[in-house]
Amino acid sequence: MDNENRNRNRCDNCIADILKVILILQQSANRSDSCLDTCDRGFLGQQCCPTVCNTRPIQLYLCCDGSTPIGMPISKSATETTTSSVFRLEKLDDCCATCRVLVVNTDTTLATYTATNSFFTVNLDCLCMIRCLDDAFVEGV
Repeated sequence: MDNENRNRNRCDNCIADILKVILILQQSANRSDSCLDTCDRGFLGQQCCPTVCNTRPIQLYLCCDGSTPIGMPISKSATETTTSSVFRLEKLDDCCATCRVLVVNTDTTLATYTATNSFFTVNLDCLCMIRCLDDAFVEGV
């Protein structure tokens, strides 16, 4: 592969960098003594989190409409009209991120969200903002 094609396949933007950190954290679920409260802090959950957090839920904002988070259907069904704007990063491939749609868990379990079977892929060059929500335990991941 020549340098031009190699560079075209790389994703050099700050959102991609943050998502790389989030994906690594979710895959390893490590916690440290750091107290930073940023998207790329080195642990999931609060320092004294009573439950094991396995997800850093995110909301994504498109460059063309940075005031409203992306909303995606909670089901693969063509008739589903309910959407959610809370996602779990599942895969990162250059400038493409694959996310799973999450729904708020209304049960009395410790899980904050429930994983759906609805996924989407987004080009990170189209995003202008990412919002990280509180780390959570997600059922079904």
